Amino acid sequence: MGRADARRAQAQESRRAAKSGGIRRLFTWKKLLGTFFGIVLLGMGAFGALYLYVDVPAANAMAERQSNVYKYSDGTVLARTGKGVNRQIVDLDEVPKKVQHAFVAAENKTFYKDQGVDLKGTTRGVLNTLSGKGKQGGSTITQQYVKNYYLTQDPTVSRKLKELVISLKIDQQMSKDQILAGYINTAYYGRGASGIQAAAQAYYGVDAKDLNVSQGAYLASVLQAPSQYDWNSATDTGKKLVKERWAYTLRNMVEMDWLTESEKAKLTFAKPQKPKPAAGMEGQTGYLVEAANKELEKQGVTEQDRDAGGWTFTLTVDKKRQQALEKAVDDQLESKLDREGNKVDATVQAGATSVDPKTGKVVALYGGEDYIKHYISNATRQDYQPASTFKPLVLASALENESETQDGSLIGLNTVYDGTSKRPVVGSDTPFAPQNQDDRSYGPISVQKAMNSSVNSVFAQMIVDVTPAKAKETALALGVPDKNFPERPAVTLGTMNASTWDMAGVYATLDNHGQKVTPHILQSAEHRDRTVSPEKPKREQAISRASADTVTKALTGVVDAGSGGAANSPAYDAAAKTGTSEDNKSAWFAGYTPELSTVVALFGEGDGGRKQVSLTGTANSGRASGSGFPARIWADYTLGALDGGSGKTFDLQDVERGEVPAPPTPSDTPSEEPTESEEPTPSDTPSQTPSETPSETPTTPAPPTISPPATTPPTSPEIPPLPGEDDGQPGERPGGNGAAQQ
Repeated sequence: MGRADARRAQAQESRRAAKSGGIRRLFTWKKLLGTFFGIVLLGMGAFGALYLYVDVPAANAMAERQSNVYKYSDGTVLARTGKGVNRQIVDLDEVPKKVQHAFVAAENKTFYKDQGVDLKGTTRGVLNTLSGKGKQGGSTITQQYVKNYYLTQDPTVSRKLKELVISLKIDQQMSKDQILAGYINTAYYGRGASGIQAAAQAYYGVDAKDLNVSQGAYLASVLQAPSQYDWNSATDTGKKLVKERWAYTLRNMVEMDWLTESEKAKLTFAKPQKPKPAAGMEGQTGYLVEAANKELEKQGVTEQDRDAGGWTFTLTVDKKRQQALEKAVDDQLESKLDREGNKVDATVQAGATSVDPKTGKVVALYGGEDYIKHYISNATRQDYQPASTFKPLVLASALENESETQDGSLIGLNTVYDGTSKRPVVGSDTPFAPQNQDDRSYGPISVQKAMNSSVNSVFAQMIVDVTPAKAKETALALGVPDKNFPERPAVTLGTMNASTWDMAGVYATLDNHGQKVTPHILQSAEHRDRTVSPEKPKREQAISRASADTVTKALTGVVDAGSGGAANSPAYDAAAKTGTSEDNKSAWFAGYTPELSTVVALFGEGDGGRKQVSLTGTANSGRASGSGFPARIWADYTLGALDGGSGKTFDLQDVERGEVPAPPTPSDTPSEEPTESEEPTPSDTPSQTPSETPSETPTTPAPPTISPPATTPPTSPEIPPLPGEDDGQPGERPGGNGAAQQ
């Protein structure tokens, strides 16, 4: 047996050796090298054939460029843009030498030495295209010139290979100065400017020959991402990135001995001038086109793509409703302003966004007095506080999280809070004691009535009961942007930043029973070579239907018997909330019907848009509150947009009434041992006589009597508040009342 086993082992070893030897014979170094060089030779042969096959084509025919058409949702034309190309060719000698060097330093340091191509960058670009990563970088100045002047912007492998071959030929046929001149004269800089002369005028109001080094470095930097890096429209991230690229360009200039270190140290970043709107963008047209273009950017249709022309963009904007919104602003605000003779009136800016709550379509938008006169869109700007239009979101979070008051009662519409002005909140590590409107104390007051009269002290305590972190989580889910949004009690007064566009989406989500609504203005984008459809919104449930419908119920009380009375009409069912920010710098009215969610706001804007100022004194009417001009604009527009009215009503389910805890004893400080009450006394509501100045001695309400909890929420105060009594001014000022300034 031992001998037999040995023979079998020897046989197996022989078979393994034979197999191994066969593999080694199949994959010898000579064969591997031969295969490799064979592939290389085949590739070189293929490239050689391609080199012979591809000729340098004629330059792009500018005469073939078409205009872009923007249409309303019904197909009627809103605007035509891009009929001509904003380009003026200049000789390279007219461009300062250091500015020329700035472009080389930013894009292609080896430009004067290379053969016109970057094989490594091109290979990476082809691989990115094949893998679906889209447009690629890494091209030389020669390659970019070829792409701009001879080819298209299509991110395809065939175009990239043609670009490579033509670049090699162009580098042999033209001088480096000719190529550089062609590049800077054909590149797209944003603001509708193609070529350095148009860009110099668009960004700095000078001719190319008068550009300095800092300005040239900015223009060289902006080429990488024109829409993202335009200083006047860039986000904070965009501004940071373009400044970094500007500095990178200057460092490269020093490295290449085109700039001394001492010269670089003296340079400061050259901020460009404000852009000038294109012709045909007057009135609201420019705002609508701008909003569509921003959305197109997100869909991958860049400014350079649009500049090529030939597009038809259809917006979701309803022409009749757009006209109704413009008319409402003119009738209810602009006709009453004296912009020439009144300093306050000259600072007033109005903005509005109206959204279909079922689809998210923006059906109307008001960006400002005139796009030519005021370039910033008041509909989409996010630099003002939404104020007390945020309070319903605090309630929504309390309902969604089944939050309880400090004494353990579940929060709902019937829940009673202490409405004493300047009442310090209980249970917070951050002190906060906001003042109510006119420093008025309400004593024990239900959540419903506190919403009606926008009682600051109630919602300050409520956000502590919910926790600011959970309230923020709910707000973000509903669509509030995370801009200047600290997790502190003062945010209950809406001290973050948001636009009318943002808040129209938030309120549309409430209107849509808690199912997320994301506003969009693009219906379709069509080109002979490409069609872009808007992304379908995710139909996620931001908050439960019960929570959303309960908030809607609360907001119908604001319209029926609270600060939103200006929007009360038998022609439609409405829910809304007013808001007035710190120092009366903005005034808001956010409301909805079953068919429309619309937010209207006024902003006090001074010093050319660089400063927020008070709206107090607008049209000589005293304090400009959300219940005034914004509410009247909203009501006028809504009536027109609904063709005189609608029979549709809110379909509310599982409205959470809440518990009625023993109310606290009203005082300057919260009571640890509250007593029970039947329901709030008449002190729940403001007095019949409105006042623009705080009362020196707030009235202390009489102690309430004891009664079982109400079975329905109290939605009508005994004495309805008058317009203007919507928010706590100066009580919405987070600082000065034991709270940190937000």
